[in-house]
Amino acid sequence: MFGSKYEFFIILKIRLKHTAITILTALLLCYYPSIAQNTKKAAHPPAEQPQLRPEFWPPHPTAKLEARMNIDAKRQIENMESDDALPRSREFIRTDSTYYVGWMFEGVYKYTHAADYLGFKNAAVPLEKALSLLEHDYSKALSTRTDDILTYIPIRILQPDYTMIAAYLQQCYSNTDQQEKIVALIRRVLKWKFQAQFSFDAYNYLAWTIHRNRFYTHDKYSFLRNSIDENEQLANRCLDSSLKITERNKHLNEKLAQFMPYFRDNEEREKMGVYHYKNILYTYSFNIDSSNYYFDLMRAGGRLPHNNYATFKSICGDFRTAESEYKIASRLDMSDKRLQEWAYYSSILDIYKAEPKTGAGLMKDMIRSAGSTPGYGWYNIALSRCMLYEGQIGESARYADKAAEFKEVHIGTTLGQSQYDFSIQLLKLIQKEQSWQMEKFENSNWWYNPKVLLGMSSKLTDKYLQQFLIINQFAENPERDRVIYKLFANESTVSWDEIWYLIHDFSTSYFIRQFKKEAETDNRAYIRKYFQLFETRLEMQQGNYKESKPKLDKLLKDPNYDPEYEKLFTARIYQAEAECAKALGNETEENDWLYRLFLLYPQLIPYTGLKMNMNLHVSGDVDKDVEKRLRDCNINWVTNSSIPAPGAYVIFNRNSAKKDITYYVIDRAGNYLVQKQSFSWQKPDEAGKDLAYRLFNIVGKEPEKEEERATASQ
Repeated sequence: MFGSKYEFFIILKIRLKHTAITILTALLLCYYPSIAQNTKKAAHPPAEQPQLRPEFWPPHPTAKLEARMNIDAKRQIENMESDDALPRSREFIRTDSTYYVGWMFEGVYKYTHAADYLGFKNAAVPLEKALSLLEHDYSKALSTRTDDILTYIPIRILQPDYTMIAAYLQQCYSNTDQQEKIVALIRRVLKWKFQAQFSFDAYNYLAWTIHRNRFYTHDKYSFLRNSIDENEQLANRCLDSSLKITERNKHLNEKLAQFMPYFRDNEEREKMGVYHYKNILYTYSFNIDSSNYYFDLMRAGGRLPHNNYATFKSICGDFRTAESEYKIASRLDMSDKRLQEWAYYSSILDIYKAEPKTGAGLMKDMIRSAGSTPGYGWYNIALSRCMLYEGQIGESARYADKAAEFKEVHIGTTLGQSQYDFSIQLLKLIQKEQSWQMEKFENSNWWYNPKVLLGMSSKLTDKYLQQFLIINQFAENPERDRVIYKLFANESTVSWDEIWYLIHDFSTSYFIRQFKKEAETDNRAYIRKYFQLFETRLEMQQGNYKESKPKLDKLLKDPNYDPEYEKLFTARIYQAEAECAKALGNETEENDWLYRLFLLYPQLIPYTGLKMNMNLHVSGDVDKDVEKRLRDCNINWVTNSSIPAPGAYVIFNRNSAKKDITYYVIDRAGNYLVQKQSFSWQKPDEAGKDLAYRLFNIVGKEPEKEEERATASQ
């Protein structure tokens, strides 16, 4: 899903490196004296000390030759991204304000130090000026196409500088959502017909811009067509044009390659850029074979984009490979001041693995690292999701609110504001539904308790209002069938399980047809079972439990399944099996499926409406009020050893004014399901409810280490 990032921050550095090599080549050729000559030699007339041929000279070159030569000499030892770049830019501008280099330094410095809308907008101003000055002074050099090394060497810096300035400026426009300016800039670069793309692959960036805005029409942006399909086709044609330009320039660059290393691999490098964007388009359209083809080409060329490849493998259901590739991406992308997609999507994989606590830890680290820079809002969304699957609904709501209040800047990614808002609103919907389920879990007598029923009625109203808000938000979204209802879509920012909460209350027959069709036609072998699960669960809502039971059994035997990375999927099947057994009056099977669900993903159970069996053991200085409140929760406290149930152990401790409860849960074989933990309490009502959730591994602290438990028991 990263687009211009890949070209801009990796290719740009490679190309600047080759520019340095080009400089050394020029020096070796001794075509003209070094720009670092002393001022006495620099004062000679241009005809005797030529840097450019006369036809390339800027207006009135003689008067400012010495100043520009000094600037050129100093820029060779300066880093435009360093902290010294700004004072150096001011020095260059004082020396000659009509020379583009000083403005280029200022613009690049401001860009690399920007982190919000205003910062990027300010960076665009000097970059625009640098580009205009470069065009004004060196238009002849910019428009030159040649295979003659003696013609090219004197102008070898100007075209790369132009494309570098344009690349930074394009990023500024992109980060401030000035799409029309981006396209105008691309056309401005294209008119020079450079014989190499250098830092600005114009048609690739045009394809990226079209794809990023694909769901809009010509009425909003003049460069677009009027449907997603038309825009995607247009973007693909732009990439084809990029390949044609590379081929057209080949005959010129082959001759230069004899002298300049940069041009030796220019053709391959430019083709890799096209392949990168081809992958984005084909992955979006679920053209799996074509995506694999281009990813293989990039892998063979040593340019595999690990983040994009990980996302591709994830939407294909290969979560194991996706996680591995995200880890590689994490080592490559950590220095960027933007959303780290590998981190955001890795947290979703942790949820699939029934490890939401791991994902939450990663997101907290990312939030501490990012501060209030781009990505902060996305990390709070991901953290909210992890808390949701950890069962901490209050914490989940808190982080969702943080994301909603943050003004996110969407840099270098196709993920935009509409996806950002949708992710937050969907999380809030689930939070409201689960808040309603909490009332049922905390009160086994909820159905005849007026106070509880009143609270549940209010929360149910909140849920329906939230559903209405979401429906209005994306009812006109032309991507909903491609990204929302199409599970594991490339541009999706939510998990497959979250989609269930969006659709299960609406038009069941419609969605049954929708998911049945996807299950039959989707070309991703590892994903079809997810559509089948949705179809089956929707049929259960229509009362077809008897017909659904064998379908659920079949899903558990699906050969395209990874038990480690698809625990959430398995847990939802166990839940559906328990619901089927309950509806069919098969209490033995219901107990068995509930026990399996607890072993796999206990945090889900309090929010399913199912009543879990538990064998409770209470000891110590027991507080009867706390015990009573615990027993009033919607848990089936059993003593019959034939019923499969985890054993819950609760130990009351009192030390002066301090009151602690130690608890743990084990399976029937004596293995820890919830590790031994303790918490202090004051109010019996709160302690009883808190303890009930903790027995499902919700809200508890980190499990004690084995050696710590051993020490405590001695």
